[in-house]
Amino acid sequence: MLQILTPLIEVGVIAIFLYYLFNFFWNTRTMDLLWGVGAFLIFYAIVRWLQLPVLHAMLYYLGNVAVLALIVIFQPELRLALAKLSVKGKKFQEITEFDKFLDGLAHSTYRLAERKIGALIVIEHQDSLDEYAKKSVLLNAEFSSELLESIFSTHTPIHDGAVVIRENTILSAATILPLSDDTTQLSKSMGTRHRAALGLSQVSDALIIVVSEETGRVSIAREGIITRGIKLDRFKGILRSIFTHPKSAPVAPLKLTEWLRTW
Repeated sequence: MLQILTPLIEVGVIAIFLYYLFNFFWNTRTMDLLWGVGAFLIFYAIVRWLQLPVLHAMLYYLGNVAVLALIVIFQPELRLALAKLSVKGKKFQEITEFDKFLDGLAHSTYRLAERKIGALIVIEHQDSLDEYAKKSVLLNAEFSSELLESIFSTHTPIHDGAVVIRENTILSAATILPLSDDTTQLSKSMGTRHRAALGLSQVSDALIIVVSEETGRVSIAREGIITRGIKLDRFKGILRSIFTHPKSAPVAPLKLTEWLRTW
């Protein structure tokens, strides 16, 4: 009985792993990596099955070199994947304060998505966004879901552009962001908001939320990667993983006299 169940359990675990892996990286540049790795493994398996020793040895050594090369090439994607599973982040004094902010942000984002109202929301992380905010409409208003939704209403004069949020304050509206030219991630169905979100994510560590007015889909851009079709639970999970843990205080450099005392 155990001999029958063991392969079934292995297949089930592998299937679940592959499902979450593809779901995690869907619509990102990393999908190209996954397809390439899959094709390489299939070809490698065929070579082993046909017992071609020279070609097998070449593929074996090539695979070892390729692993290092892929880690370097796809470093941004790997960093983002690890960031979503790590405990790094900024910033709120109390977890309950962040929970209140996150609930309001999620409520507004998905209400806008339901009504297919386009939105571009930037959440500042470690890098200051003052250079973009000072060229826009400065608000410095306490965050509320009602205010955020009203800004993106098509009847308001400041609905175009991005809203920049610093902690629990709406810093600015109608903010102009740099546009990306990364054609590997931008499809024809993506508009200016997606290009702006990806563009800012390539030059800062901010997290950018996009609501498409055509499809109502929610996307998140960070560290040069944009992920589309984010569901509510995953939306909250991503933001929690980045923003709910206090950042470590910077270590001040030792003065010469202090350094000498350590010896």
